[in-house]
Amino acid sequence: MKAGITLLPGDGIGPEVLAASTSVLETIAKTFGHTFEMSEYLIGGCAIDAHGTALPKDSLQACQIADAVLLGAVGGPKWDDPQAAVRPEQGLLGLRKELGLFANLRPVKPHPDLLDASPLRSVLLEQVDLLVVRELTGGIYFGEPRHRISLNGEEQAVDTMTYTESEVRRVAHLAFKLARQRRSKITSVDKANVLECSRLWRQTVTALAPEYADVQLELLLVDAAAMHLLTRPATFDVILTANLFGDILTDEASVLSGSMGNLASASIGEAKNRLDLPRGVYEPIHGSAPDIAGKGIANPIGMIMSAAMLLRHSLGLEAEALAVEAAVYEAITNGERTPDLGGKHSTSSFTEKIVEGLTARVVN
Repeated sequence: MKAGITLLPGDGIGPEVLAASTSVLETIAKTFGHTFEMSEYLIGGCAIDAHGTALPKDSLQACQIADAVLLGAVGGPKWDDPQAAVRPEQGLLGLRKELGLFANLRPVKPHPDLLDASPLRSVLLEQVDLLVVRELTGGIYFGEPRHRISLNGEEQAVDTMTYTESEVRRVAHLAFKLARQRRSKITSVDKANVLECSRLWRQTVTALAPEYADVQLELLLVDAAAMHLLTRPATFDVILTANLFGDILTDEASVLSGSMGNLASASIGEAKNRLDLPRGVYEPIHGSAPDIAGKGIANPIGMIMSAAMLLRHSLGLEAEALAVEAAVYEAITNGERTPDLGGKHSTSSFTEKIVEGLTARVVN
């Protein structure tokens, strides 16, 4: 197979972990006989410095013609001024909107040997295997009006949460279909006791449920869901939720795996690439981690597992995706760890272990 992959290293530890995933993809290409054409472009803070915008036109165009996109991270203290007209996060939000990436998939399945790395009791984590499906292009992150005004002698800020039936319906359909491929349970999370948007969300999801009679539907308020993620996480299968709630809940769910650095994500939409598969953006859920940027100690697992999701969803290479996931699993089983997990591996040396394991697994 020949595929084009756009690389967006971004800021902070983004370039470090992205380099790890490209090493893995190069190994996959070599051992399985594929050609991955990978080209780097700017996004986020570094793009602001170079071009005055967080998402330059050439970066967007490269993403629009690629078969898939790998993204490191955006942001950092240098660009954190809340009064700034241009912010790194605008690049990420703009990319999602322009590519129509309406669903973010975030799997959470702790490795058995990392249960003690979580602050939760290991007995709560033993059967955890969940997938968060987060709506990605609607809600309060994109609603209008959005402004600041002077009102009665003080400053007022306005953000608008808005959803349409069709926006909720399309992500719900996807979540129900994914639940069918798993354990046939879906938990829809909202705040329907307070928010009109959430009442529409619940109404729309509930109306779809009869089309998926083989899938159990659970309805939870977001505050209860946040509690149950820590008290009964193994009872979840697919969690469907809105943009803001999904952003918060998936960061909370990272503690189940022992480190935010372990979790991958895929952002997909309706647009197809030249392989007639979903064009997606794949990235770890963590941020740019400026406190450790440049130290070479960032955990690349989330980025590498994101590359595995890329292979599966946008390139249709299931065997290759499974090989990457198995190599990561084996490395952890063998005691390989970066500092966030109590180990001594650098980003590059941990990646070398993955590549070695991947090569041995494929050859054998």
